[in-house]
Amino acid sequence: PRDSNGTVLADGDSVTLIKDLVVKGANFTAKRGTMVKNIRVGDDPTHVEGRVNKMSIMLKCCFLKRA
Repeated sequence: PRDSNGTVLADGDSVTLIKDLVVKGANFTAKRGTMVKNIRVGDDPTHVEGRVNKMSIMLKCCFLKRA
């Protein structure tokens, strides 16, 4: 998978959100600039898994920037 700038993402990378994201089903908004550490890459090349506010969520790569 690639981030918003085209940089290749791998397991264990740290990424930063480039946009406020409303997390469905969790009643909170992940704010722009939030650092997500130790991401996991799955089978889908458009999504990665990371932890925000102690919750494991799937994040779209188009809203991420490698830190």
